Amino acid sequence: MTQGAGQGPVVRTATLRDFRVPPYAQVPVQGHSAPPQPQVPPQAQPPEAAQAPQEQPPSAGHPGNVVPEGEYPDGYTPTARDLPVINRGDTLQVAVTPPPATAPAGAGQPGHTPGPLYVVGDVHGYLDELVAALREQGLIDAEGHWAAGNTRLWFLGDFTDRGPDGIGVIDLVMRLSAEAAAAGGYCKALMGNHELLLLGAKRFGDTPVNSGAGTATFQAAWLLNGGQKSDMDRLQDVHIQWMSRLDAIVEQDGHLLLHSDTTAYLDYGDTIEDVNDTVHEILTRNDADECWDLFRKFTKRFAFRDEGGSHAVRELLAAYGGQRVVHGHSPIPYLLGEVGTEDGGAGESAGPTVEGPHVYADGLAIAMDGGVTMAGKLLVVRLPLHN
Repeated sequence: MTQGAGQGPVVRTATLRDFRVPPYAQVPVQGHSAPPQPQVPPQAQPPEAAQAPQEQPPSAGHPGNVVPEGEYPDGYTPTARDLPVINRGDTLQVAVTPPPATAPAGAGQPGHTPGPLYVVGDVHGYLDELVAALREQGLIDAEGHWAAGNTRLWFLGDFTDRGPDGIGVIDLVMRLSAEAAAAGGYCKALMGNHELLLLGAKRFGDTPVNSGAGTATFQAAWLLNGGQKSDMDRLQDVHIQWMSRLDAIVEQDGHLLLHSDTTAYLDYGDTIEDVNDTVHEILTRNDADECWDLFRKFTKRFAFRDEGGSHAVRELLAAYGGQRVVHGHSPIPYLLGEVGTEDGGAGESAGPTVEGPHVYADGLAIAMDGGVTMAGKLLVVRLPLHN
């Protein structure tokens, strides 16, 4: 496992498998595949041409105020894009090509019909991929500003860790939130387990917590799960406050939006308002053990898979409303048993095939994490799906 900032020339180094389910999640994982060789993102220089990072101002023209093109941020520790594989055949991949969003006349006026609804899967610091996906859907313009009028946009959580610019992602989402509101729409975000992890690492560091299976710390768990020193170094009070106020669950147009494919939300309240209030109260109390338990529960996954998966979804829908659950957290390639492998041809590797979200659990669940951390696809999709 690589921890912290790299020293000297920037190189691609492997860390512990990105999505190995941690012991505290208490979810058995079978069928691990051999990890592929680490892949260097296209914008990275070859090792022989790489130079030690130098302090330079961020590129003013980049929508997320990211570092200059062709360079890693200081302290970025690239991670191998690989996953354990579970061979499965009970999910349906849906290719979605919605029409571009438009801003109807009267957007934002009282009584006006709400605009189109879009959701975004896990970003994990891949700012360039996020900008490209938002542009493709017509949600932002060439300069990275909101261009979708009264459109409603929801991010499903996990903005940081594993990728090169988690703070740049948060900055972009925060700015788009203000721009969308001014245009009569909105851009909002949900709490992911990696927001809880980063907050815990910042607040509690190496303070021991009761993990239920021995002693653990937020700092160790953050590093184990792809924490980037560059993100921690750039983390400011405004980012902490923004993450701490994120809701955990929301219902929109019959879609129950949440980050994790788990029924653990039921432990925190009988209504959407109760869940969100409870999560906010826990973060406000700032108790390390209580925050760890919240993080641990939000890290659980696969509740909607296999026999009984549809029943688990119906439990959530009965409690909180909606006709379908839309979630991130568990990568689609993981659910499908597809993962990138080295094919030995022309120095290229075959990444997982992800063209759209996946519908499963008798059509009641939609998975939105396209596996961008393992060379998959960052999904930005309009709801409802037309499949």
